[in-house]
Amino acid sequence: MSDLAAQFAQAQREIQPESPDNNTKLKLYALYKQATLGDAAGERPGAFDFVARAKFDAWSAVKGTSAEEAMRQYVAMVNTVLGR
Repeated sequence: MSDLAAQFAQAQREIQPESPDNNTKLKLYALYKQATLGDAAGERPGAFDFVARAKFDAWSAVKGTSAEEAMRQYVAMVNTVLGR
C-alpha cells in the first residue's frame, strides 16, 4: 500500500467519529467517491430525492480529478476538520 493510500485509509478511520457540517460531509463524500470509483456516472437523481441529488452534484463537481489528487484533498480536509 502506498503512503498516500495508507494516509487516505487512516483519514477515513479518523473522520468516522466526527460530525462535520453538511457541506464538509458532502465534500468528503465526493472526494471519497472520486478517489475510489472515479467520475460520477448515471443520471442525476430526481428533484425530490434531495439527499441523493446533493451527493451526486457534489461528486459531479470533482469530475476529472485524479484518484491520487482526490485522496490528497480528502486527507487535507480531514486534517483541517480535526484541527491539524
